[in-house]
Amino acid sequence: RPEHPPSEVQVKNSSGSQGSPSDIYRYRTDYPCMGVCLIINNKNFDARTGMSVRDGTDVDAANVAKTFVKLGYKVRLLNDQTVDNMMKQMDAVAKEDHSQNASFVCVLLSHGDQEVIYGTDGFKKLETLIKCIKGHHCTSLVGKPKLFFIQACRGSEFDHGMETDSVVDETSAKIPVEADFLYAYSTAPGFYSWRNTSNGSWFIQSLCESLGKFSGQLELMQIMTRVNHKVAFYFESASNLPGFNGKKQIPSIVSMLTKDFYFPTK
Repeated sequence: RPEHPPSEVQVKNSSGSQGSPSDIYRYRTDYPCMGVCLIINNKNFDARTGMSVRDGTDVDAANVAKTFVKLGYKVRLLNDQTVDNMMKQMDAVAKEDHSQNASFVCVLLSHGDQEVIYGTDGFKKLETLIKCIKGHHCTSLVGKPKLFFIQACRGSEFDHGMETDSVVDETSAKIPVEADFLYAYSTAPGFYSWRNTSNGSWFIQSLCESLGKFSGQLELMQIMTRVNHKVAFYFESASNLPGFNGKKQIPSIVSMLTKDFYFPTK
């Protein structure tokens, strides 16, 4: 006997509303607020960590705050956070209602190493720090872009700017693979990240300049490509310390975004 014809299935976007084909490839930004931008700015560290003062990071923090306020975010700037405080702040954000927000942004300015980020009194795996933002831990951000910008070293290697076919071994880098996350690291795995004491870090300078110039015109990944270009071609270390002069840097962008993301034009 003939089977029943299949039911018509309509694709819905993450908000639950029916969308056109173009809508399903673009994150919604028509919410009352673009979202929270949490900035953790760690400058001074407990002597027991062996970490030095991060001179110039306050310039970065101010630059980031100004940039994301202009983009419509509610900025929260927290200075010199212990590991425990960092965890508590992330957990508090995860428990908030983000249903009226388009996205979430977190900017981490601190010392770091492979897979870890420093609080003022020690370090924590990045994956552990952000776990509470993922999936069922924060349902009001499911299907929305969660953007992490991380200004920190990821090792102690220097990029000499030489032409070579060799690459850093990335097998040890563990990145959560949940959808709708973007991780923008200031440098490639294993490498040093440069910061100017007067002007701030190369990465944050380039990020804020590019967001200010291209938001509303270009999609986020296009903007990040321009950030990579600026850091790679416009910066080189100048130092009197042996082995520190003439070094280069390239940011590393890891995207699990599932749609295009455009910051709205103000």
